[in-house]
Amino acid sequence: MARSKTATRHIEIESLTTEQQFRDVVSLQKTIWGFDDIELMPVRFFVVATKVGGQVFGAYESGRMVAFCSAIPGLKPGGRAFLHSQMLGVLSEYRDFGVGRRLKLRQRDDAMARGIELIEWTFDPLEIKNAYFNIERLGAVVRRYVRNQYGTTTSHLHGSLPTDRCTAEWWVGTERVRGIVAGEPAEFPTIEARIAVPANIGELRRNEPKTAREIQNRISDEFEVAFSKGLTVVGLNRTPEEGTYLLANYPQEAQA
Repeated sequence: MARSKTATRHIEIESLTTEQQFRDVVSLQKTIWGFDDIELMPVRFFVVATKVGGQVFGAYESGRMVAFCSAIPGLKPGGRAFLHSQMLGVLSEYRDFGVGRRLKLRQRDDAMARGIELIEWTFDPLEIKNAYFNIERLGAVVRRYVRNQYGTTTSHLHGSLPTDRCTAEWWVGTERVRGIVAGEPAEFPTIEARIAVPANIGELRRNEPKTAREIQNRISDEFEVAFSKGLTVVGLNRTPEEGTYLLANYPQEAQA
């Protein structure tokens, strides 16, 4: 296995508990996403999250916070507890160094130690690099798609498009996830459908928003049709030209 780029940096992951640490998280949100103040998660949100069974972790280099992630507890019908991972942000100069993965694995370790089997979060299916990370590097699967989940935001990263989102399900203790986290290739069931997204979607958001919106509408329809048939996203292939979601009939992870 290739040596992680994190080996070139001394990054420490810490559980966050103090008001100043939470203020640093708020500052990072503004830097990373460019939100207006009204859209920032405030200090009190992170205080409450840590008091009610949630998670707030920070990544530090030389005492400086360079990334963070947070989660809040949730309850499924029938009483199953899970964690909803609300935010994960990494400063641009620290991306591609494995910092985000280390934060997610810290989330997983903490969840497993508490007997929590599921962590969920939403992600933009147009962002192929992030989707690849979620599915191929962490082992999450996807069964749900929501149109305009958060409304139109002020973030430059969203490009004024509706915030259509997939929901990642990370069943942290399953054989699939254990293998993928350990670097073993996943075994795919028979692929029943494919949904392709062009690799230059970021450029299209900036320069051809009408085209980007047409692509978003097209994949929204395709995801909804696939999920209505009971299919699950189990993989993602990438080429320089596009990313392709791979969907299959796949059992509920809790029963795997």
